[in-house]
Amino acid sequence: MTASQTAESEVLRPHAEDAFAHELKALAAADDRPRPERWKLSPWAVAVYLQGGTLPDGTVITPKYVGPRRIVEVAVTTLATDRALLLLGVPGTAKTWVSEHLAAAVSGDSTLLVQGTAGTPEEAIRYGWNYARLLAHGPSRDALVAGPVMRAMAGGMTARVEELTRIPADVQDTLITILSEKTLPVPELGEEVQAVRGFNLIATANDRDRGVNELSSALRRRFNTVVLPLPASAEAEVDIVSRRVDQIGRSLEIPAAPEGMDEIRRVVTVFRELRGGVTGDGRTKVKSPSGTLSTAEAISVVTNGLALAAHFGDGVLRPADVAAGLLGAVVRDPAADRVIWQEYLETVVREREGWKDFYRACREVSV
Repeated sequence: MTASQTAESEVLRPHAEDAFAHELKALAAADDRPRPERWKLSPWAVAVYLQGGTLPDGTVITPKYVGPRRIVEVAVTTLATDRALLLLGVPGTAKTWVSEHLAAAVSGDSTLLVQGTAGTPEEAIRYGWNYARLLAHGPSRDALVAGPVMRAMAGGMTARVEELTRIPADVQDTLITILSEKTLPVPELGEEVQAVRGFNLIATANDRDRGVNELSSALRRRFNTVVLPLPASAEAEVDIVSRRVDQIGRSLEIPAAPEGMDEIRRVVTVFRELRGGVTGDGRTKVKSPSGTLSTAEAISVVTNGLALAAHFGDGVLRPADVAAGLLGAVVRDPAADRVIWQEYLETVVREREGWKDFYRACREVSV
């Protein structure tokens, strides 16, 4: 193993282009379709990378996003145009995950990232200054510190802005000139940075943040919006959870727990029923708690359960391993959510055939 490979193996969470480098390399070798300028893969190959498949040489491309193929195709096609891409959805619908893998497949680099928060300054999107050089010599190219978006523009790459609606509105609007004119003025130097071919931007936004810092109509027009839905079926969500838990478990070196699918199905079922306000058979209405109960949270509950089973149990994922995590995910409001959870346990889980052990485990941590 080389020094770089050793260093990479020590990283807790490698970037997508590093974790799936063998898949990207195999796709590039097999990809004979036209590629937009500076793209590492053709749009067809990017879609295969996102949704999985088997290449002619037998290489298996693992799915990164399990959902409607048309959503992936529209997202990839948008990046091949002059419009930016906005991935919109409720928490836990894999917006950040899809954004990272799109950037990795298109540009080979997913790290040109601006993380949106209530305190994100304009400099994070535009550029900053090395103040020691600025004070010593005044404004100059050497004193300018390019931000991720500026670097993406200059290199013809894909930039990412996470949680766009968390950013203050006046800072958001910094993107208008960048996205419409494909240029970033630097008035202190009397210059501008013009985007070269291949540049585009992916932003993500949370449905639950509507009204926090709503996008202006001028900025919204610069994006093509793609809504990422929750998994359409329980089986699809179980597949997503099991795949991600397996990937995370391997990266954390958690021993694989045999016979864990039953608990994954139970966790997904509980989340879907509480989220939807009705049991899977449609016969019983249930109250929904205040939390989102997203697929991402289900992945977290199961991953924590696997760690408990591996380190403090017999290695087999059991109801007791996921019960505490479930309680923490469901009961966000100690007063209202606890009542909803108790009612669900007594009226649904308790009466469900084959769920007695699950009911007892949940009941034990809830009392």
